[in-house]
Amino acid sequence: MDSEVSRNFLDYRDLSDGECHGRIKSAKSQLGDDLVILGHHYQRADVYQHADLRGDSLKLSRLASETDSEHIIFCGVHFMAEVADIMSKPSQKALLPDLAAGCSMADMANLSKVNRAWSELEIVLGDEMSITPITYINSAADLKAFCGERDGIVCTSSNAGRIVEWGLRQHKKILFFPDQHLGRWSGHQIGLNQDTDMKVWDPDLWMGGLSEQEIKQAKILLWKGHCSVHQMFQPEHIVRFREKHPDGLVISHPECRFEVCEQSDFVGSTEYIVETIRAAKDNTRWLVGTELNLVNRIADEFRPEGKVIEFMSPLVCMCSTMNRIDPQHLAWQLENLMDGTVVNQISVADSEKDMARLSMERMLANS
Repeated sequence: MDSEVSRNFLDYRDLSDGECHGRIKSAKSQLGDDLVILGHHYQRADVYQHADLRGDSLKLSRLASETDSEHIIFCGVHFMAEVADIMSKPSQKALLPDLAAGCSMADMANLSKVNRAWSELEIVLGDEMSITPITYINSAADLKAFCGERDGIVCTSSNAGRIVEWGLRQHKKILFFPDQHLGRWSGHQIGLNQDTDMKVWDPDLWMGGLSEQEIKQAKILLWKGHCSVHQMFQPEHIVRFREKHPDGLVISHPECRFEVCEQSDFVGSTEYIVETIRAAKDNTRWLVGTELNLVNRIADEFRPEGKVIEFMSPLVCMCSTMNRIDPQHLAWQLENLMDGTVVNQISVADSEKDMARLSMERMLANS
């Protein structure tokens, strides 16, 4: 039975990182198999070190669901904990150390705006309305449920191209949200023209800021959303790198803008980036377009192989919401669990969970 009294986080706020690390390790030891801690690739190093499982969001949720642990602590952001709750067993509880750890890109598409866009498309297309809604996994559970209810689907950064192909086999058009860059790159991968076949839908403008002709002609309507970290990378960063290191290699995440992906040697998910560099020859040099915590981590990991790994931007920019998970919040959550108190549980409503799970099952069946 969960306790009704929780420890106050204010008592942890001023603890040193060193003291928190000791308390985290002690709590983990006492909780044992009742607990599994998930650490996303972008998580800060002082939290990532305590993770039992590490990787991207979907992989972590799937692995956690295969454990018998009652409590799943997701050191990531809110939508990731929602995915863990959707995919886990009924006996498992998904927890987030800090409820303020959200995702700015996920927040760019909410259910109200997506519903309004859908209604506006119905006005333009009428009886010819034939659209597959596709949401990036970096989105709220209610948007995954929206897709589940409308023959739609979820995608990840590793399977988006295949999912876009699937979507166009189901219907004439795709509404892709919330990341325009992943949608554009995915359309490009299957041979679509970014000027005529893909149009950006601005949710703050009537009809997305598009004419009826543009809407009818487009095969993919790209939601005007982006990742603030990946948005900062520019083609000139690659140009300068190649001028200094003609033999260097460039690898980018598909959340980067099209011009960056187009000039990269490799484009893929966080897992793809790590495994591509891992498999590369010794003494190679890499420019990497993704979040700084991951870049620093693999730079250290592969340094003994003579691999030099650089962050693409000259400016330092970490995922500010991911960075909200700190040793203090993790220690607070773990010691509450030791008392039998569950804090910051993330629960998706059953009505949303079923439809969200359906959209994810479609993805897994077509990946």
